[in-house]
Amino acid sequence: MPRPIRAHIDQNALANNLYIARRATRSRIMAAIKGDAYGHGLLRAAEALADADGFALLDIRDAVRLREAGYAQTILLLEGCFQADDLKLAAEYDLSCVIHSAWQVAMLDAYPRRAAFDVWLKVNTGMNRLGWAPAAVSTAMEQLRAHQAVRGITLMTHFACADEARGVAGQLERFNTLAAAYRVPRSSANSAALLRYPDTHGDWVRPGIMLYGASPFIDTSARQLGLRPAMTLHSEIIAIQELKAGDGVGYGALFRADRDMRIGIVACGYADGYPRHAPNGTPILVDGQLAQTVGRVSMDMLSVDLGNLMHATVGSRVVLWGDGMPVDTVARAAGTISYELLCGLTKRVPVYL
Repeated sequence: MPRPIRAHIDQNALANNLYIARRATRSRIMAAIKGDAYGHGLLRAAEALADADGFALLDIRDAVRLREAGYAQTILLLEGCFQADDLKLAAEYDLSCVIHSAWQVAMLDAYPRRAAFDVWLKVNTGMNRLGWAPAAVSTAMEQLRAHQAVRGITLMTHFACADEARGVAGQLERFNTLAAAYRVPRSSANSAALLRYPDTHGDWVRPGIMLYGASPFIDTSARQLGLRPAMTLHSEIIAIQELKAGDGVGYGALFRADRDMRIGIVACGYADGYPRHAPNGTPILVDGQLAQTVGRVSMDMLSVDLGNLMHATVGSRVVLWGDGMPVDTVARAAGTISYELLCGLTKRVPVYL
């Protein structure tokens, strides 16, 4: 028999979360499906999110897969093209490309054939990762407007603090001031801005984490936002240990029993994508009841305090995150974010719909 760990992808939840995004805006929706759709599977997610107006991702091979699967929406390469061969594929498959640096314009200049690219000119309004400095935008815009390989231009930026109390005011003001000089579409809103700052919506919004049923906010749960978890990672107890007071659990004996205890051994570890750094007390569900992890997470197993769950036994169902156990809650306990947990699901975990 195979190991009992599985990941269930709920396509109805994905569709529900897209509906929540659609209800919050009149803008076109560019669904972010980078990182293998945040670990949910590129084509599985695209099928459930087929009503989106476009898809945003990084890998041009994934973009080609979408086109070959029949998706006709706008497909945006969020970091643009990296080499000349990418431009050939982008032209062949009608992919839109972010232009964030002068070297990408130079690559367009060297492109030997006429093409019809839609480009998204990225402006650095304060994130300080990718994008043109505000003072360089006018020159870049002039170059792209005159370029024989460019069909249409969208202005975009990305917010650094949309999910925090600091908000987006400064970046949005800089972006709108720049954009006012050009009659082109605009895009700036990620999940947090889409839900909290309607004045950022522009022509395109780019929801990501909310589509997968996690909240972009610390102070508001996914459930409060109407979002449903799209991934449930679950397994089973495969052994029971009876501990005496003073007994240690796992590598390094980081946890020691202060009383007689029943410990369940769960078939899930960091080689499956569960965070090794999750501390004692990380929440987990056993047969639908709240429990806590104990000891260090190992490659293939972790341990759970069964406490008063006397019904729990070998074969009891364990939910690591998902339905009934929000991934945001697990992430906070482990000192990380839901994005990392979802994207970290490893290939050895079987996935089903």
